[in-house]
Amino acid sequence: WKDSSDRKGDRVKLWAHRGCSQRYPENTLLAFEKAAAVKGLTGIELDIQLTKDGEMVVIHDERVDRTTEGIGFVRDYTLSEIRRLHIYAGESKSQQIPTITEVLDLLEPDLRVGLRLNIELKNGVYSYDGMEEKIVELIRRRGLERQVLYSSFSAKSLVKMRRLEPDAELGMLDSKVSDCLYKLRGVGADALHPFWRAMDLPREELGDYPVRAWMGGHLYPEKTTGTKLNMEALEQQGITDIILNEPECYLI
Repeated sequence: WKDSSDRKGDRVKLWAHRGCSQRYPENTLLAFEKAAAVKGLTGIELDIQLTKDGEMVVIHDERVDRTTEGIGFVRDYTLSEIRRLHIYAGESKSQQIPTITEVLDLLEPDLRVGLRLNIELKNGVYSYDGMEEKIVELIRRRGLERQVLYSSFSAKSLVKMRRLEPDAELGMLDSKVSDCLYKLRGVGADALHPFWRAMDLPREELGDYPVRAWMGGHLYPEKTTGTKLNMEALEQQGITDIILNEPECYLI
């Protein structure tokens, strides 16, 4: 697989990390709606997990404690139970933990005209049995295979995805880009997804793989930082894409 995010001297491409997650609550329909409205955005990144009754929901943490008033693990809630939890959204209406189907309903028009979606399979801490099959079936049913790429910290999960969907683009997540690269080769993945401050290999060793570096920190309700990344310096390190929380500060 090769997409436009290869190293041909293009400027660094921007992805919304969990939506526009600095000004709006992460992984909510509100954050995704705001991200889809950002002109020039390459794509949106989000995370999926399974509820107790096997439904795919969009949430980063394995527990609901940080983002909702609830306590406990996502996997111990049924969908109806998790839907009763609220996500504080300041002056906006309180949000809920959405299903991936709801997110696709919202984003599909934009995906059809070029926006991409990076679905992170949250199988790193707990292995959600059958999650890979469920998401592949859903994406196929909607005919969105070309618009979606999958990433995970779990090499085992990506190996399974490769078997289920041979043509899917797979991104190997890890902290150091060296660990991404070594695991990528074993998995047969297509892209490197390291932490942006862990580029521990020279650009020449990264080959032609897209390098989509992710950032942390400054999640909602943080105000805008007032500073901007030096994209040229990132590009010189071999980063082709950056997954960040405030893409609207760069593209609007």
